[in-house]
Amino acid sequence: MPEQRLRPETVVVSAGRPPHVPSGPLNEPVTFASAFVAGGDLEYARYGNPSWTALEDALGALEGGECVSFASGMAAVSAVVALVEPGSAIVVPQHAYQHTLALLDGEAAAGRLEVRRVDIADADAVEAAMPGAAMVWIESPTNPALEVADIERLAASARAAGALSVVDSTFATPLLQRPLGQGADVVVHSVTKLIAGHSDVVLGAVVTDAPELAERIRHHRGMHGAIPGPMEAFLAVRGLRTLAVRLERASANARELAVRLRAAPGVVEVRDPGFGTVLALVLEDAAAADRVVERVRLWIPATSLGGVESTLERRRRWATEAPTIPEGLIRLSVGIEHIDDLAADLLGALAGARVV
Repeated sequence: MPEQRLRPETVVVSAGRPPHVPSGPLNEPVTFASAFVAGGDLEYARYGNPSWTALEDALGALEGGECVSFASGMAAVSAVVALVEPGSAIVVPQHAYQHTLALLDGEAAAGRLEVRRVDIADADAVEAAMPGAAMVWIESPTNPALEVADIERLAASARAAGALSVVDSTFATPLLQRPLGQGADVVVHSVTKLIAGHSDVVLGAVVTDAPELAERIRHHRGMHGAIPGPMEAFLAVRGLRTLAVRLERASANARELAVRLRAAPGVVEVRDPGFGTVLALVLEDAAAADRVVERVRLWIPATSLGGVESTLERRRRWATEAPTIPEGLIRLSVGIEHIDDLAADLLGALAGARVV
């Protein structure tokens, strides 16, 4: 009888565990070691650690590829960008994680790369920018504009154009989209966000189903030293175990909150990609948005996202945010609190901001 293929909700709980042996631990313990006894698979801790392996096995199983973990999401991004030769062109979204764009802009300013910005939701425009490019960078949904890309179409077009396709799938997680299964070459995650899920870890990950790419990415990590700490990897695995239930609750909250916000006075636009836990609320101007952020009590003003707690932020408070993002846009990372409490706090802040 063929082995039953496990569903993703089961994989997040079962993958990356030690062998089932009598008196053995259920979870991979934290391994604090800088070196290992010679003669085995491990020699020096910059090249491997059992605590990383547990995380990599689980994420690799979820995405359908080989995972390489990193000290941060930006370390993962940097390793993937390094796959292309100097002088190459990269097609990138006009809206994406601001530090990804800043990294690419810095490479372009130094003459090492050509950056071609596109509306990632406009597949025709993305394809028109592909000729001669070495890489197509896809973020979906985008941060913070929440545009959604046609990953399958763009990955196929990139392959036909001779370019690598990379998907930053941080907002979706492997439970909501699996880019490798849609034809992408590489997936990037900020494990800091939904995968770890408790706002206590900074980590990144790259997953690919191409062994040659995986080896190049792993070599880059070893040479540049952006390795995850064993305690952070352990915490990320522990957070991953509850991803399915956290995501289900927070996603349901986000869909309901979007409905309630659309009916609220003073709201110009609610951006909802239709899946995931992140929304964007657009108000008339920066002053109105700042007043809302100042008045919430349950929501936490913070720049990160993906934790069990709900956070919000006016994105243009950062000078490096894309100028095409509205000044009054508030990014909402919806948590697992009761929806009525979340809505009451935010709607009350909206009402209070209008009477000033």
